Amino acid sequence: MADRRRVSRIEPDAMALRALAHPQRLKMLGLLRLEGPATATSLAERLGLNSGATSYHLRQLARHGFIEDDSERGNARERWWRAAHESTSIPPAAGDDDSADARMAFAQAALGWQIAQMQRAVETQPELMPEWQKASTMSDYSIPLSAMDAAALVEKLNSVLLEAMASAPRLGDDYPEGVQPVTFILHAFPRQSEGDNP
Repeated sequence: MADRRRVSRIEPDAMALRALAHPQRLKMLGLLRLEGPATATSLAERLGLNSGATSYHLRQLARHGFIEDDSERGNARERWWRAAHESTSIPPAAGDDDSADARMAFAQAALGWQIAQMQRAVETQPELMPEWQKASTMSDYSIPLSAMDAAALVEKLNSVLLEAMASAPRLGDDYPEGVQPVTFILHAFPRQSEGDNP
């Protein structure tokens, strides 16, 4: 691992969370973070959209601080965009209905994106080299805990993951041989029995 560096993060307000909750915007931000800067045209091709719609979504992401112009690549004909931060941190619920609705909309969009990534990982597992198959996991753990203990464990797991991220190359940069982005998806929630109403 490389020297520890600062991982840039954004903590969006309710309005920004609503803007990010659009599935195509979430995908665009993910691609810009994982693969580096891109133009509206190249993102449109990747996502099967027209460049006008893609440009609109990119402007919305920029308006809320998720992405920015990549001035090193842009020119009069082509506008390049890059992620402004490496990570999005969802703030604790503010207690008002608007914040709760924005968090729910974002959670639904993020979950859809995460499920799609996990499905792709399952489908491509047989194609992985043996060392990457060994490094992959699809695990779940159910542990009886109090809310306080669960929160402490989540904080500890997040801390370990952020430490690893801070010691790794920046997403979207060139990686050393044998290094590629590895996705860790962390969900923690009190289990509901199958027949329970949440």
